[in-house]
Amino acid sequence: MTQAKTEAKSPKKKAKSRPVEAESAAASGGGEPKSLIEDFDALSEYVAEMTGKGQTVVSEFFVKNADAVKVATGQKSADPLNVGEAFQEMLGALAADPGTVMQRQFNLWGDYAKLMATMGRRMAGEQVKPAIEPDPGDKRFAHAAWRENPMLDFVKQSYLTYAKWLKSTVHQLDGMDEHEKKKAEFYTQQFIDAIAPTNFPVLNPEVVEATIESKGENLLKGMKNYLEDLDRGDGALSIRQADLDHFKLGVNVATTPGKVVYQNEIMQVIQYDPMTDTVAKRPLLIFPPWINKFYILDLQPGNSFIRWMIEQGRTVFVVSWVNPGPELRHKTFEDYIHQGCFEALDAVKLATGEDEVDAIGYCIGGTMLSTALALMAKRGDKRIRSATFFTAQADFKESGDLLLFVDDEQLDAIEKQMDAAGGVLEGRAMATTFNMLRSNDLIWSFVIDNYMKGKDPAKFDLLFWNSDATRMPKDVHLFYLREFYQHNRLAKGEMIIDGERLDLGAVDIPIFMQAGETDHIAPHSSVYRTARLFASKGNDKVTYMLAGSGHIAGVVNHPDKKKYHHSVNASLPPTLKEWKDGAERHPGSWWPYWIEWLNGVSAGKVAARRPGDGALAPIEDAPGSYVKVQS
Repeated sequence: MTQAKTEAKSPKKKAKSRPVEAESAAASGGGEPKSLIEDFDALSEYVAEMTGKGQTVVSEFFVKNADAVKVATGQKSADPLNVGEAFQEMLGALAADPGTVMQRQFNLWGDYAKLMATMGRRMAGEQVKPAIEPDPGDKRFAHAAWRENPMLDFVKQSYLTYAKWLKSTVHQLDGMDEHEKKKAEFYTQQFIDAIAPTNFPVLNPEVVEATIESKGENLLKGMKNYLEDLDRGDGALSIRQADLDHFKLGVNVATTPGKVVYQNEIMQVIQYDPMTDTVAKRPLLIFPPWINKFYILDLQPGNSFIRWMIEQGRTVFVVSWVNPGPELRHKTFEDYIHQGCFEALDAVKLATGEDEVDAIGYCIGGTMLSTALALMAKRGDKRIRSATFFTAQADFKESGDLLLFVDDEQLDAIEKQMDAAGGVLEGRAMATTFNMLRSNDLIWSFVIDNYMKGKDPAKFDLLFWNSDATRMPKDVHLFYLREFYQHNRLAKGEMIIDGERLDLGAVDIPIFMQAGETDHIAPHSSVYRTARLFASKGNDKVTYMLAGSGHIAGVVNHPDKKKYHHSVNASLPPTLKEWKDGAERHPGSWWPYWIEWLNGVSAGKVAARRPGDGALAPIEDAPGSYVKVQS
């Protein structure tokens, strides 16, 4: 086992912008700050600064991105993911069935006629029900003006009518390849989200109000935010979801006390200080995803899963993955199992003297854990005695919209993108993909707030973590996409690791599968299929639990918050519908239900262990240096 240390790379320094009011005050010689719009000298200086910055950003972008020049001059395709091919097939299907096209057109005309009639009656003073209303969870049209102002109401209903018609038209198409059809549906939704009237400043009442109140200052601040985000992304727009300067790792996030007790070139192992006099005999080892950083489980004391587990009397270890650079481009999925999973197990034994552990795998960390468990079962390795999975998949047949990004053409495009980046996938690329799954919440809402309203990014720990993306080695990521997503080999019993053909049904330990009701990344139906895989050869110790919310909030839900709900069912019937029909729903966090399960399968107490008590000397304080390496 090696203990090479990776140094944290300092982020590129950016000049901090002064608040607009401070600039005006400075320009006017102090005293009561004047509005930027009221101070011509400050306004001129401000506009000149933005103009110069804009020119610099654009010129640097084309210098650093030769591919952008090729696209702009027609030397390279602007459509590497073959979105155009999906739409060409869609247009071909429409052309092949003119009768259906005409019928759909008549339907649209009918819907608009109904809307016009409704609006006419409203303008005449009648109280009428809208022809169409937003979905209950659609927050874009929450402002009262969308209901009270007749013209805005008409714009809103026109948009909703067209969006509904376009989605249903694409969905009802026959004669298309099913994958291409789903791709067309996905990108149609992206188009629909982009053309929402809320994304146009003159139509958005919140933006109009902000413009009136600030006398247009919001638009100037928004432009400055936009240029800063372009600069931060080296010419590609990198939208800030949170105040990136407010949070500091180890200071106000990832603050649970502990020590790094082991490290190699791809990970550090952190052991946390105990908070009870006695602890469970078996240590708890957590494998977070390497797509993100581990501190999603240790944001702040009030929502830290790691801290809560320590308070429950568990000796907690967590793997903190390196943010890899090109030097690790040839690392493989097998390397992550050996150097990530197996070496972490060795480290826990050295630190505690215990041969057995309870393990947790989150997202792709859970996919790796599933694979490792199948390999360990094949070889009679019994070091992991229970496994819990947070929104993790091993059967990818129903893995949702992410399947749209794993056909041959798109994987080839991703491979070329990684080759151009030195053999790694830039963290921003994967973050953008995840954001597209919920574009209204994770893209357009920030476009409106940051660039139209001119608001400062929020001091929100979860969004700060979401912005702290990591890179991934080429071979690891392509293996994950091809072998799991595209071919689903582990679920089919076709995956070979270390020369062994793997079978999840051979894993015969207690299994707890947590899923999120609204998870877009690991759909709860997909997680249920994974639970059934573990039970396929007679393992009756498999538990499936469905939590409220999605991939993050469904997991990180401290009991003190009293949020959401969870559903439980002791049985594991053939279908998810049968499971839901027999499930009991309970309010609040699922953590207490799970810890009761864990205590039932992991008994025994010992005196509390501290980092350094065993054979491993502490290397540095938690959260360690690997997690601080920025992309």
